[in-house]
Amino acid sequence: MSGRGDSEISETGEDRTETPDDEHVEEFEGLEDGEDPAQVARRARWAAAVAGVLLTLAGLSASAIRVTRSAPALVPAAYAFGAAVCALAAFLGSRGRTRRALWLLVAGVMVMALGDQFD
Repeated sequence: MSGRGDSEISETGEDRTETPDDEHVEEFEGLEDGEDPAQVARRARWAAAVAGVLLTLAGLSASAIRVTRSAPALVPAAYAFGAAVCALAAFLGSRGRTRRALWLLVAGVMVMALGDQFD
């Protein structure tokens, strides 16, 4: 056995071997020479997790500040809900789901901003 992936001979006679990584090559086309794709993925996970945690803390502190002032109940609730969405994004980002985490971060901040409009 050669240890290669599924091999297929095309009509032109060339060997077309597919490896499990062929489908993920497009994700890392913009890498500079010598840059490790695993390192890039690790940085993306850290960035998503840290951004999620920071936005969660900001939302929770804004919610706590708005509770102590005379604001409608919807305002601190919106900040708290946005913070919860950002916390979920931080969790997903730490697990490698960075695209979903990015969209959840955007959604969480939008919820917080919408809640701020009612103040």
